[in-house]
Amino acid sequence: MPSTQVSIARLRELGITPNRGLGQNFLIDDNVLGIIGRIAPLRRDDVVLEVGPGLGVLTRWLSERVALVHAVEIDRRLEPALDATLAGVDNVRLLFADAMKLDFAALEPRPSALVANLPYAVATPVVMNALPVCERFCVMVQREIADRLFARPGTKAYGAVSVLVQLSCRRLAVRPVSRRVFSPVPRVDSALVAFERSGDRAAGPGWPALSRTVHAAFAHRRKRLANAMALAGLPPPPEHLAGLRAEQLEPEQFLELV
Repeated sequence: MPSTQVSIARLRELGITPNRGLGQNFLIDDNVLGIIGRIAPLRRDDVVLEVGPGLGVLTRWLSERVALVHAVEIDRRLEPALDATLAGVDNVRLLFADAMKLDFAALEPRPSALVANLPYAVATPVVMNALPVCERFCVMVQREIADRLFARPGTKAYGAVSVLVQLSCRRLAVRPVSRRVFSPVPRVDSALVAFERSGDRAAGPGWPALSRTVHAAFAHRRKRLANAMALAGLPPPPEHLAGLRAEQLEPEQFLELV
C-alpha cells in the first residue's frame, strides 16, 4: 500500500480530525523524506529535536538515522497513532508538551539538531528558541517563513528573524514542497530549509542582548534607528547608523548597536 494511504487510513481508523487551531497539516507522503535525507546536515550521533511529530512519519525515519529523537507533541489525541508508527522503536522520547513553554536546553541529552515539519503558527519562535541550543537545522515551514530566514536588506521579508539567523548560521539548501504531501492540504506553499550554525554567537552570553536589540530595531521598522532605540529604552546607535532604518542595515551592522 502506498505510504500516502497508510497515514490517511490511520487517521480514519483512529477518528482523528486535524486540529486547524494547532496548525496541524500531517505529512502523509514519505517521498519528502528523501529530500530531507539529501539536504539535512545530520550525523549518526545527533540528538534530534522534532516539534510536531504528528503521525510519526518523520519521527520513525529519523530514528533509523540518528542516536536519539526528542519528539514534542502538544496534541495528546495523537498518542495512539504515534504508538503505532513507532512500535519497536527504542530511541524516540515522546514528550506531550507545548513546545513554546519548553526549555530546549534542559532536554537530556541536549539536542544537537532541529528537524521538523513545524506547525506554521509556531515555526518562527521555535527556530529562534532552538538557535542557541541546536547546531544543525532542517525545517519544513511556510514558504513565506522560508523566504524570511535568509532575506536580504531592503526587501519586504527582511526582519529580526532574518538578521539573527544570518548572524549565526549559513544556509545549506532550500527546496519547495508540494501542498499535496500534507493532509489536509494547506492553503499556503511550504519549503524545506536546511542551515547550520557558523560559530558560537547564538550560544554565547551576548546573544540575549543582541536578540533584544534586533527585535527593538524592527519593532518600529519605518522609524529611524535613533527613534526606534529610544522607544525601546535602549542606548542610541552610533552616529553613522542613527539616521538609517533597521531594514537598511546588513546583519553584521546590528552588532554595532549592542
